[in-house]
Amino acid sequence: MSHIIAPSLLAADFLHLDKAITLVNKSEAEWFHLDVMDGQFVPNISFGHPIVKAVASKCDKVVDVHLMIDRPEQYVQQFAELGAQYVSFHAEATNHVHRTIQMIHDAGAKAGVALNPHTPVETIFDVLEIVDLVVIMSVNPGFGGQKFIYRTLHKIKALKDEIITRNLDTLIEVDGGVGLHNAEKILQAGANVLVAGSAVFKSEDPLDTISRLKSTGLDNLQY
Repeated sequence: MSHIIAPSLLAADFLHLDKAITLVNKSEAEWFHLDVMDGQFVPNISFGHPIVKAVASKCDKVVDVHLMIDRPEQYVQQFAELGAQYVSFHAEATNHVHRTIQMIHDAGAKAGVALNPHTPVETIFDVLEIVDLVVIMSVNPGFGGQKFIYRTLHKIKALKDEIITRNLDTLIEVDGGVGLHNAEKILQAGANVLVAGSAVFKSEDPLDTISRLKSTGLDNLQY
């Protein structure tokens, strides 16, 4: 399976979200990544239910919602009902990881668990069989435009090895500092989904950048 490109709305021009949605719809990207921030779990506030609902109603791609919020179990069902096909939450943000995954599935969406840079991937090994997606943060969450933490590559490899050992279909999404300069290394480590924000929306030709990210490393993947 070819890797998936998920442009991140966080880096788009918020005065022209319609243009961002149209661009992604026209592109080779398969997913559209939406970061929901509460100003508590991360030191920033982004957007909530109205924006997700509006994007989901106009987007032709898979809507991938990443909840960077405390107590995500209180909100996962609402985001699934608004049109998110994937809903991811942080393992660090709740004491009820297993239950929250079940809640997302019960709401009809696929469930993702995200891990901050300092959190070992082994943290979620006990739920790996029931989770659809693991989001590996390669920057400290909260702001776009940060530099990729290269130690993340070791985490991706360790997680990929575990997924292969268990013969699972769990996807690995990498979020933060992803661009043309490091996409191939990230994919070779075992990632399936590349979240790209600034690399796409701040580039001179976003459609071309998405196309280049999509074609990166297709002949050299280890997995």
